[in-house]
Amino acid sequence: MLFEACDLRSRMSVRMLAVLTLTLLSIRSGNTQTCTEGFIYDRRIRQCIDVDECRTPMNPCRGEMRCINQNGGYLCLPRGMFNPPYARTPLSDLSYPESPAQPPAQSPPRFSDTYPQAPVPAAPPSYPIVGRSAPCILGYTLGEDGTCVDIDECEVNSHQCNPTQVCINTAGGYTCSCTEGYWLIGGQCQDIDECRYGYCQQLCANMPGSYSCSCNIGFVLNPDGRTCQDVDECEETPCAHGCFNTYGSFMCNCGEGFELASDGTTCNDMDECGFAEFLCQHSCVNNPGSYSCVCPPGYLVYDDGRSCEDINECETGNNTCRTEQVCFNFQGSYKCLDPLQCDVPYIEFGDNQCMCLAENLACQDNPFTVLFRHMDLSPGRSVPADVFQMQATTRYPGAFYIFQIKSGNEGREFHMRQTSDASATLVLSRPIKGPKEIILDLEMVTINNVINFRGSSVIRLTIFVAEHAY
Repeated sequence: MLFEACDLRSRMSVRMLAVLTLTLLSIRSGNTQTCTEGFIYDRRIRQCIDVDECRTPMNPCRGEMRCINQNGGYLCLPRGMFNPPYARTPLSDLSYPESPAQPPAQSPPRFSDTYPQAPVPAAPPSYPIVGRSAPCILGYTLGEDGTCVDIDECEVNSHQCNPTQVCINTAGGYTCSCTEGYWLIGGQCQDIDECRYGYCQQLCANMPGSYSCSCNIGFVLNPDGRTCQDVDECEETPCAHGCFNTYGSFMCNCGEGFELASDGTTCNDMDECGFAEFLCQHSCVNNPGSYSCVCPPGYLVYDDGRSCEDINECETGNNTCRTEQVCFNFQGSYKCLDPLQCDVPYIEFGDNQCMCLAENLACQDNPFTVLFRHMDLSPGRSVPADVFQMQATTRYPGAFYIFQIKSGNEGREFHMRQTSDASATLVLSRPIKGPKEIILDLEMVTINNVINFRGSSVIRLTIFVAEHAY
């Protein structure tokens, strides 16, 4: 392990004390900004900066451990890791043992935030064994020109490096080292586990003498072979409608009137008509991404887009009535009324009225007058409801009046309610369905006992019941 195997609780207490000290200093300075553990707020740059725990009054590392500050934390490493692996000894102080001394253990690979390649640690230079005096100093030999030239112990295979090591020639000697990706431990070159030291930003696979970085789904490996970059999946248009790129992934969204399918990319049309029964007053038609309300014949869609409004065919001229006929509009349709024709023995008397003269013997048992009226009625009207009113226009002394429905009320939908001695109201007493046409004869009977008179008048009321309640 690179860091000391000391009491974890003690080290954490020291660190917490160091962070607490800096936090208290920050609070006393008036700063209320909160940063995560290992950072402190800098008011000058208005950012959270790293706390250097190694510079706090109490050293968080103990014994022979050296404190190394990290971004948001620190490490405790043996101090020997930061000394040169060996120091070159002057030739005058050299001694030449029978075999090269065991090289000291090498320090772990150094790395920074940019993840540099692991350095290849070197062992101290070794020198060949000599047993006699020579014209050249140790590690050199006399050349043909009479000068001393360096002996390449690696080439002539006179070195004593371990089989796992690599021989590197130096001036007057050689060095036993390890290839890249290995370090020297106990005289043996052992593989460096680069993944242990965060050489890769995301995924790492250690290999003998090397390592391989890869990225999570949604990322691509940068040219440096270590860091990962987010992939903008939206550039490949994976969504049926809209796409929103996120860190390491993406999200699809749909336009108005559509909803995201279970696959997360395609969009399905929403059936708005199935959401609510009363979305449209009459009927709803689903369209891709929308809907529309339709109305029955005789109506048009109102400005609100959902209600139905009656078309007055008599005003628009969109009717089939002849010139001599009168157009009568009602909800959803119209009626062409023929000119008034009075049945014998009645004669026409004024607008929409037929009269039977008193001197005509055939009129004795018939109503004195018949007045023709027309009205429309919606089927959804609540009951009971007052729909029509009639009253005596001429009142005689000593006379009283009786109002009744003479004919046309076979379904018992109506009844008469007398409101005064000379007036009454037609009441809708049962719900009624259309379309239908109802003709009621509403009779007013006049009785005068003073002059021994009894007579009647009739209002022939034609009611056009619409098919729909709007």
